[in-house]
Amino acid sequence: QPTIFALLVHPSVEGAAAAVVEEEKATRFTGGKMFLRCVLRRLLSKPRFSAQVANGYTNYLVAGANATCLVKNSGGIYPWTPFGKVLGCRESYHWGSHAFHDVRYQVHQDGSSLAEEELDPFSLVADELSLLADRLRAMVVAEVPKLASAAEYFFKIGVEGKRFRPTVLLLMASSLSLHVPENVAGAAFDSLSKELRTRQQCIAEITEMIHVASLLHDDVLDDAETRRGIGSLNFVMGNKISVLAGDFLLSRACVALASLKNTEVVSLLATVVEHLVTGETMQMTTTLDERCSMDYYLQKTYYKTASLISNSCKAIALLAGQTAEVSMLAYEYGRNLGLAFQLIDDVLDFTGTSSSLGKGSLSDIRHGIVTAPMLFALEEFPQLRAVVDRGFEDAANVDIALDYLGKSQGIQRARELAAKHANLAAAAVESFPATDDENMRLSRRALVDLTQRVITRTK
Repeated sequence: QPTIFALLVHPSVEGAAAAVVEEEKATRFTGGKMFLRCVLRRLLSKPRFSAQVANGYTNYLVAGANATCLVKNSGGIYPWTPFGKVLGCRESYHWGSHAFHDVRYQVHQDGSSLAEEELDPFSLVADELSLLADRLRAMVVAEVPKLASAAEYFFKIGVEGKRFRPTVLLLMASSLSLHVPENVAGAAFDSLSKELRTRQQCIAEITEMIHVASLLHDDVLDDAETRRGIGSLNFVMGNKISVLAGDFLLSRACVALASLKNTEVVSLLATVVEHLVTGETMQMTTTLDERCSMDYYLQKTYYKTASLISNSCKAIALLAGQTAEVSMLAYEYGRNLGLAFQLIDDVLDFTGTSSSLGKGSLSDIRHGIVTAPMLFALEEFPQLRAVVDRGFEDAANVDIALDYLGKSQGIQRARELAAKHANLAAAAVESFPATDDENMRLSRRALVDLTQRVITRTK
């Protein structure tokens, strides 16, 4: 008899509980979301594991005879229920007990962390984030008052945004040890560690300045009126000042980057700026075939969104003296996290509200930008291609496209692709060299937690 494992979880994964059923003996774990995520990451890596959708739920199951699962619904834990009735599945997916043992063993190995309260990744670096915010406000001071006012527009207290990228980079810095010669110890080691942390904080500051500069330029190109819940800079001060403010932030980022005196890191972040320009140009100059290509979309998304965080994560590892292999793992974490982040952004553009997003919903399609949900809908409904080719200047075409999207699995498939990249990001962190350092392990847990926060967010 194959060992039976079944999970049914709402896509929000808020307050989720999980259940393990082995043969006829039910063992119930109450590790909450951290347990669930750990199990799902292990399962999703198995080639014979299947994810299905039924009644608005994402169903994760491996089925043998008499399978049972614990049903979660918006935080509530439901009684044990025969999963055939819950899922309404006609097929059974069999998985050998040895494969399940691998998952169960790993869960038990991680048992101590699963029993702990779920981490708040942002709180782990809250003090440093405040220092970074103060330094960023000081770094963007300009001689000309209007330029100074424009440059600090999105660094003012209350409109700094989620500070997601600095959080990721500070946690990445805490997740990797400093490689120093064996004869360095004591006060010398402490001095090197402090100097490294300052340099890694500088990477976080540079990354945030590049990011905000790209937002200022994007808003000009998109004729945006809102950003982060307030009027966009171009809407408030005009396009010219907005472009110059973005250029000013990039120049300040370059000065900070030069101060690190590390040519490989300088090359990495200079490439990021090139990628931002390339990605934006790809978006503006697409042919009809390119606009309907998933490969083209993902390449553009990497350039516009994922390149910054991936290369910044790699820079953090390089500054710490990590090997090329570990530096690439840091890069892969950032790359997959960035792709997952943008995929969910594209989903929220259809499902979110203007108030929750801090910008207008349906903004992409109204600008003629075809994103993952619509690309997946195109695969199901080839006739949608004619609508896409006509463009979306006519509101009627937008309505037709949205109607096709609503009938398709486009939203769900985009979420699943985001989840795949989130799992790859988590796997990269889990491949870091083993450590007994509690702070490093805690930071790694936080990085893994962020992968799930990215795909379950609603704004």
